[in-house]
Amino acid sequence: MANEQAERSKNGCELCGSAAAISAYEVAPKAQNSASNTIFICDKCEAQIEKKEALDATHWHCLSESMWSEVPAVQVTAWRMLNRLRNESWAADNLDMLYLDEETLAWAKATGDHEDDGTVDLHKDSNGNVLQNGDTVVLIKSLDVKGSTLNAKMGTVVKNIRLVTDNTEQIEGKIEGQTIVILTRYLRKQGG
Repeated sequence: MANEQAERSKNGCELCGSAAAISAYEVAPKAQNSASNTIFICDKCEAQIEKKEALDATHWHCLSESMWSEVPAVQVTAWRMLNRLRNESWAADNLDMLYLDEETLAWAKATGDHEDDGTVDLHKDSNGNVLQNGDTVVLIKSLDVKGSTLNAKMGTVVKNIRLVTDNTEQIEGKIEGQTIVILTRYLRKQGG
């Protein structure tokens, strides 16, 4: 499978053509991992597809070419991204031109991603810096931990945080050996 994809993608991102940091990406919700539902993409495309980074409309102008790929997984991904960018006139024009057969269109709509706009909710600290899993943060306010006698003092360093996936206003971190949930508005990313 990897050789087939490498040959198909010419060792570049099948969406933007970049040759930097290419990896296999499985296009949901196909059940089995195969070359037909897996594409090679760069880290930048993957971060924006997975909503781990804000959409950069300029970067996605590449879809004007890649949407014509004969690979259904590339077509599905292009259609989904064009839908997220539909407020951009060039993306709306491309969507009007893009034809997907019935089966491919059903696949593209299966995740419901096309119903979302391009906004991305990211975990951000009190200064607006984007937080990632594994970051180190500093408390900017002393906090009483509910259900505990623990008082987390202002200036406490919390290493190796975990983002709460369904709430961008919360992270998890360990203070004095206890894992607690901390609101992002009371944090400052170390070095940020």
